[in-house]
Amino acid sequence: MLSVESKGFHTMPTSNQIVFFDTTLRDGEQSPGCTMHHAEKLRMAHQIAGLGVDILEAGFPIASTGDFESVLAIAKDIRGPRIAALARAKREDIEAAAKALEPAPSPRIHLFLSTSDLHLAAKLKITREQAIDQIAEMVAFARTFTDDVEFSPEDATRTDPDYLCKVCEVAIQAGATTLNLPDTVGYCIPQDYAAMFRMVLDRVPGAKDIVLSAHCHDDLGLAVANTIAAIEAGVRQVECSINGIGERAGNAALEEIAAILMVRKDKLPYTDNIVMDQLFATSQMLSGCISFGAAPNKAIVGANAFAHASGIHQHGVLANPLTYEILTPASVGYKGQNIVLGKHSGRRALEHRLSELGHKLNKEELNGVYIRFTELADRKKLIYDQDIVALLQPVTA
Repeated sequence: MLSVESKGFHTMPTSNQIVFFDTTLRDGEQSPGCTMHHAEKLRMAHQIAGLGVDILEAGFPIASTGDFESVLAIAKDIRGPRIAALARAKREDIEAAAKALEPAPSPRIHLFLSTSDLHLAAKLKITREQAIDQIAEMVAFARTFTDDVEFSPEDATRTDPDYLCKVCEVAIQAGATTLNLPDTVGYCIPQDYAAMFRMVLDRVPGAKDIVLSAHCHDDLGLAVANTIAAIEAGVRQVECSINGIGERAGNAALEEIAAILMVRKDKLPYTDNIVMDQLFATSQMLSGCISFGAAPNKAIVGANAFAHASGIHQHGVLANPLTYEILTPASVGYKGQNIVLGKHSGRRALEHRLSELGHKLNKEELNGVYIRFTELADRKKLIYDQDIVALLQPVTA
């Protein structure tokens, strides 16, 4: 049996603690454009561990030799978070996951099997009864390798509610210590997703004695909203990825969930272990490892997340950042320039930037530079510091 530590969230988290389960290197990495080679996965694993996640899902060992080797390397090198590996509810998958996780002090095997009638008939071609038997047998088999077993009924949100409750009960009885109910295809709206967890807590024996987990996809743009709704319904583990990468439209974005929990403690009085000022650096590292970065308007880590181009907004932020910023750039590790000069900028922003560049102008000089600045901004989309300095020539000549 693999060694297991038992402390804090490894059994049950405290009532107000949110456990972050990062799947960047598994669900994220298996999506188009996000494949990483071995060294990149190991480098990202170190960064994600430093971010303070509680569980790091390292990969899907049965998928390929490369994936097995990456999980094995992460299990050897990474300390801090619990290391998880994915497995279908099949004996060979579980054995591969267990072997890859052997060096990890705190391993988790994460099993999944589809439970919606659509998936059972079209994909697995088995009956509900056969699925129940397979879940019971394979969860119990996984428990022979580790005391920490997570089970996910794939497509849970489109599974018949009565059958889903039966699946959950069987998984718990077989030894699952975490039960993840994924919105696999991003179908749910927040109230539906929350209601499903409340139903399971109310109807399934033992559900209150294990950790319930949310795993949401963003097909309708609701992954983060659904995750927050699940927390309010009693979920204490959230499965997410850096920059929200993942299958199709992606997973719930880790940085957005963490920021919501930090900013809205008035409504969400929970604690977590995320090191907030590492969010931007982690996002940037991931962007360098895969074939695309975060969209400029991406919340929290996008290039425009703290950028202000409107003169009214710039004036307000320069007077008091709280006027248009609900969290500071520094709080998430962002160190860039947040006042972007363009045709919508006002005199106050231009004066501020000139001052930063070492040029103090009187009112008359500033008015002259501002007129030339607006003329330039109408012709040029991007204005650089050298452009601004060049506007001073008539003043300094």
